[in-house]
Amino acid sequence: MNTALVHSDAYERFDYGREHPLRMERLGLTWRLMEAYGLTKLPSATVHAHEPATERAMAVYHATEYLDVLKSANTGVAPPHAERYGLGPGDNPVFPGLWDAARLCAGGSLLAAELVASGKAARAFHFAGGLHHALPARASGFCYVNDAVLAILSLKSRGLRVLYVDIDAHHGDGVQHAFYGDPGVMTISTHERGDCLFPGTGFVEETGAGDGVGYSVNLPLEPYTDSAVYLPAFERVVPPLIGAFRPDVVVAQLGIDSHRTDPLTHLALDVQGFARAVRRIAELSPKLVCLGGGGYDLQNVARAWTAAWAVLNGVELAAELPAAFGEDARRFEFEAKTLWDPPEPLPEPRRLRAQEYAQRQVDAIRRTIFPIHRL
Repeated sequence: MNTALVHSDAYERFDYGREHPLRMERLGLTWRLMEAYGLTKLPSATVHAHEPATERAMAVYHATEYLDVLKSANTGVAPPHAERYGLGPGDNPVFPGLWDAARLCAGGSLLAAELVASGKAARAFHFAGGLHHALPARASGFCYVNDAVLAILSLKSRGLRVLYVDIDAHHGDGVQHAFYGDPGVMTISTHERGDCLFPGTGFVEETGAGDGVGYSVNLPLEPYTDSAVYLPAFERVVPPLIGAFRPDVVVAQLGIDSHRTDPLTHLALDVQGFARAVRRIAELSPKLVCLGGGGYDLQNVARAWTAAWAVLNGVELAAELPAAFGEDARRFEFEAKTLWDPPEPLPEPRRLRAQEYAQRQVDAIRRTIFPIHRL
């Protein structure tokens, strides 16, 4: 099986700001851990440096006036009325090179989609992508351009049937918004419940509109849901729907802010649970485009996305981090010396709450969504 890894060193030029939780360093760190494990030189894998997307390619989804504002913000100075478009202090700062960074992210995900659609790769991974909150004319949740939507639209333009599955801790609201009335794209998002975490959406009742009813699927989860609760819930919802929808290609957003030590969220997955979810997605997907997403503890990001790339290539990795990664491990003060996390069972009351809540959501999905798909 041929695979493709899409990566660019150009991301190192961009910085959201010293106090912002999204650190571009996570991308280079991930690349170097993959490199230390020998994953960047696999015989059946190719590595692709990508070009920025053209404005025309982004205008397939994003409003022209919004793209004009992003271009104006490239200097690092907020243009007039930037706040109308979600730009400003806080989540979506204006920084030097903002437009260039948005174009680069979109270009990587479009290339990953093209490699899979053309048959050059059965699976592709652009781990700098997955910025799933951006709306047609508004930045949101650290996301300026919705590269996931652009990748899906590119695949659709080739006549492919696309299923999107999002395992980020945050609801994939921007992607759901784009296809909420479209039965040609199924979106599935597993995430921390919206009354506990940004963006405040993603409830099980959000099932689509018009002809798209039943094609937007949300599995919200209780804070502190761990792998032992998450994986059975995932298994009861995602595989049956993939089987019923029968996509030509799956686009997967692999955010790792669902990890138990992520500073912005409250889920409690470990790296091995995350990797098992990725493995199931890969097993179920005829073709697969993987994108990155959230993740604000750099150690978790590097370990999880390295594990994901290994899964996509059927490679078993040694648990101990490679000696070649030692300098980075010291520089970034890695607490974990292995790829995998030690066991850390939840206290029984929390586990029971998480389990009961997940069961109610799964039952609701199976009661409301499954009959639409004859399940």
